[in-house]
Amino acid sequence: MFLQLAHTKLDVFKFSQELGIECYKITKLLPDSEQFAMVQQIRRAALSVHLNIAEGCSGKSKGHRTRFYEIARGSVIEIDAAIGIAYKLSYVSLEQLQVLGENIIKTFKLLSGMIDK
Repeated sequence: MFLQLAHTKLDVFKFSQELGIECYKITKLLPDSEQFAMVQQIRRAALSVHLNIAEGCSGKSKGHRTRFYEIARGSVIEIDAAIGIAYKLSYVSLEQLQVLGENIIKTFKLLSGMIDK
């Protein structure tokens, strides 16, 4: 936030921040019974995406960067899977998930591209 490093200007970093914000918004819609289960898991994964991108960008070697991007991408997949269960349990509707779904796809694609470079 205060350090204006190169990674803060990357699209993947911006999308991962939006992904995190949307995850927090969606988890507010989940029932109280999920507060210490699904809610916490989705929020941890969302934060993991954003933080692993930041840490990966700070790496000097390609191997270091790729490792953190792969962890971030795994967390995106984790969010998608958890949100799928929330939807199947009728906690949220497809309409409510529209923006989050777009952020999941964008972030996943950008990370995949960075890993494949």
